[in-house]
This record gives sequence, C-alpha cells and structure tokens, in this order.
Amino acid sequence: HQQLLSCLNDSLADQFCNAIGVLQQCAPPASFSNIQTAINKDQPANPTEEYAQLFAALIARTAKDVDVLIDSLPSEESTAALQAASLRQLEEENHEAAARLEEVVYRGDMLLEKIQSALADIAQSQLRTRNGAPSQPSPAES
Repeated sequence: HQQLLSCLNDSLADQFCNAIGVLQQCAPPASFSNIQTAINKDQPANPTEEYAQLFAALIARTAKDVDVLIDSLPSEESTAALQAASLRQLEEENHEAAARLEEVVYRGDMLLEKIQSALADIAQSQLRTRNGAPSQPSPAES
C-alpha cells in the first residue's frame, strides 16, 4: 500500500507541476508598474480554459485514487495485539475442528470394520449353505 500511495502522490505532484507550468506558459502577461512584455504572442487566444479543465480532471481523479487507497488501509483499531488475538482464536477453532474431524474419521473406521465383518459373515454363510445344501434336481430331470 505504501508504494502505491507514494506512486499516487508522485503522480499528483507531477500533475500540479504540469498544471502550473502550462498556466505560466499560456497565461496572458500582466503589467507590473507599466512594464510591457511580449511573451507568448504566438500562443492561441485562450487555451488556458482547456488546460484548466484537463488538469482539474486529472488532479481530481488522482485525489480520488488516493482516497480509495487510504480507505483500503487497515483501521487504527486493527493493532498488532488485536491481530494476534484474532489469530489465536482462529488457531483454537482450527484445533477444535481438527479434533471433531478425527472423531468422525474414527467412528467411520469403526463402522467400516463392522460392515466388513458383517459382509464376511454373510459370505461365509452363503458358502456354507452352498456346500452343505443338498443338490436340487433340475426341472429337466423330473
């Protein structure tokens, strides 16, 4: 944020300098103590109005960019102590969530073992039934 703010401040300073330079170049000469000067006779009649609008728009835009950047900075209430407390709170919540996850995984493993045991019992029963059951005559033999 500091680099961007510095860049915007440099831009704003450049725009002010350019605006002052153009005004010095294009402004009609003023008489001081009846001294006449012939500066800028080859300049257009009134370019200062266009330059004034251009530089006013540039300066206003840069000022708005500075305001947006300032608004995006962390608030004064966000001190290092508050940030550390917030991080501790998040760590605590993370540990609690990890413990809950471990419990769910453990229960899932126990349930999986029960299901696998039940499936093994079913398979054994089916094998015993097939091996110990009398052969049934096919319908063609009757």
